[in-house]
Amino acid sequence: MTELPHTHSCFVCGESNAIGLNLRFETDGHIVRTRFTPRPEHVGFKQVVHGGIIATLLDEIMAWAMAVGARRFGYCAELTVRYLKPLRPGEEVLVFGELVANRGNRVFDTKGEVKDKAGDILATATARYLPIKTEDAADMATDFAGDARKTLDWLG
Repeated sequence: MTELPHTHSCFVCGESNAIGLNLRFETDGHIVRTRFTPRPEHVGFKQVVHGGIIATLLDEIMAWAMAVGARRFGYCAELTVRYLKPLRPGEEVLVFGELVANRGNRVFDTKGEVKDKAGDILATATARYLPIKTEDAADMATDFAGDARKTLDWLG
């Protein structure tokens, strides 16, 4: 598995975002994954992690799956989440994402899932991403921690 880059400011992966999740992602070149342990401040209903946090995790993992599979970044145009079982604070989960279709480099279809340690699926998602223009991606890369050039080189 190869560790993917992260940013300074992103809510999900930003190392300098004091209220963020500070997650790190890795890939085998096809699947992207991360581990997440929600904190008490991530609840919606009592002892249930807010669905918006779960949707955010899935959006981020699928955006990285698009980046890995298509060698470019994209914006989410459509996101569908199915919540199957509640996620509790303090319960570590694995989050997976995968690019499933590249529609002529114009639209990218992805899927993702959140699993508990026993392998039970807590939530699934599908999403469509639209590519970010190369010049905009270059500007965005300036927020990456470390050498932004390495991030762009990694994308190809």
